[in-house]
Amino acid sequence: MKDEVPMKPFSRVAFGGGVSLMGVNVEAATNLNRYLNLRGVGNVFQYSVSGITINGSTNGGSLSTNGLDLNGQVNMATAGVSLDYYPFPRHGFRLSPGALLYNQNGITANAVSAGGTSFTLNGSQYYSATANTLTGATPLDVAASLGLNTHKQTATLTTGWGNMISRTGGHWSFPFEIGAAFTGVPSLNVNLTGWACLDQAQTECSDVTSTSNPIGQAVQSNLSAQVSKWRKDLNPLQVYPIMSFGISYAFR
Repeated sequence: MKDEVPMKPFSRVAFGGGVSLMGVNVEAATNLNRYLNLRGVGNVFQYSVSGITINGSTNGGSLSTNGLDLNGQVNMATAGVSLDYYPFPRHGFRLSPGALLYNQNGITANAVSAGGTSFTLNGSQYYSATANTLTGATPLDVAASLGLNTHKQTATLTTGWGNMISRTGGHWSFPFEIGAAFTGVPSLNVNLTGWACLDQAQTECSDVTSTSNPIGQAVQSNLSAQVSKWRKDLNPLQVYPIMSFGISYAFR
């Protein structure tokens, strides 16, 4: 094995890139002493889907999704710092406590239900209205957002292999990392607009945002109860997994 090369603090800097569960990442690191590196990392990823028709149901039938035309977007953007501790400086194993300083991870979706399509909220069945210029009725529209950033700034803890600044003088490294960011329980919001009916013949319908019509009131009440159940299902998910692999090059 190569001998360790003496280094003064901040005498080397390394830059790298890779892929992770938070997106494509870029990293920069410098050495503090024999055992420690200071590292910064940023991640970004965006992906959109549109025109997808969903048929089926979710959560055991608590919300049917037959005939929904879905558009959605995944937005990932994070930045943080870590203190990389190498207990055996000539080897690549490390422990890395750190902090996520910026977190804008989230998912948004919008779906329009075709007129006459049935849907179920909290055990109650309704039908999406067909567009009608005389009554002003419009099909049901669903807008939802899932926030993976309840804590915009939070602690991270990872472990891994690969030193971006080799203590034996090498330039190239292929760091691997696994751990978690303690982002808190994901936030969930769901909004309904448009008209809903109690029967498929559409003789009893209402704007779901109406605060005076009993049908609209019932839809919003059932929506609130359903979203509360989904939020409880999300309670165990208080950490976001971190896993990444990349390549870096160190400069003297």
